Amino acid sequence: MQVLFVTVDVFTDRTFGGNPLAVFPDARELSDAHMQAIAREINYSEHVFVMPAQNPAHTAQLRIFTPTSEIPFAGHPNVGTAFVLARLGAALASPVGETLVFEEGAGVVQAEVLRSDGVVTGARITAPQPLMLGPEIPAEVLAPCVGLELADLAKATHPPRLASVGLPQVFVELSDLSTLARARPNAGEFASAEADLPLGGGPLLTMLWVRTGPGSIRARMFGPTVGVPEDPATGSAAGALGALLASRGEGTEYLVEQGSEIGRPSRIDVTVRNNSASIAGTCVPVIEGIFRL
Repeated sequence: MQVLFVTVDVFTDRTFGGNPLAVFPDARELSDAHMQAIAREINYSEHVFVMPAQNPAHTAQLRIFTPTSEIPFAGHPNVGTAFVLARLGAALASPVGETLVFEEGAGVVQAEVLRSDGVVTGARITAPQPLMLGPEIPAEVLAPCVGLELADLAKATHPPRLASVGLPQVFVELSDLSTLARARPNAGEFASAEADLPLGGGPLLTMLWVRTGPGSIRARMFGPTVGVPEDPATGSAAGALGALLASRGEGTEYLVEQGSEIGRPSRIDVTVRNNSASIAGTCVPVIEGIFRL
């Protein structure tokens, strides 16, 4: 069996920046086992397999896999897949327009194609769920997970908290960029904490963030238990963080910069309206190829 795929760098305007994504525009012949094996082989943070939508009014169903598991939603896979399908002009042989609608585990995601001088440059997506707030998470549990001292987390304006717009994640505010730079994920501590924390059975995905100016945030995302020690750009987390801050009256538009610490600088635009987050960014095509099974 041979399956076509493309890769794109998402949330960047240059190759080797942003978050790499592998997209399989027609995955109808692939089994669940194939999809997971391919994700392990390519080993990006996420991989998208495009399947027929259950609702004929929708564009497609997206299956999103990390190297270790399937997840219900993620930001850069949606932005990148919308970019890929818009450039192809079709999804599973059906023409696509300026708006695409994807079915996913977390719900329906709408994507708006972004263009410059008529050329497809990226996409803006609306998260599948409104902001959902979970419990506060003890800082003393999280500090060893991210390689910091408890005092490093105690200086923040807000305590760590679980939040989601489709994929639950923990948000940890830090007081300065030097502390953010010192953070290191500890896989053993993450696995231990994941088993004990009230995460609803999901993985412990943790975004550390620092305010760098009005509407500006610098962030890092760790997810070692799903095979992603550090993610270069996490649209689902950026959207949830923007919605969380908007719910506190702290603004509705944010630029989230991420990935510089691992050599893949990324820029994610977040807008929050009526408790709903949209996430936007540009993409760059990188590879086109055939995967042989």
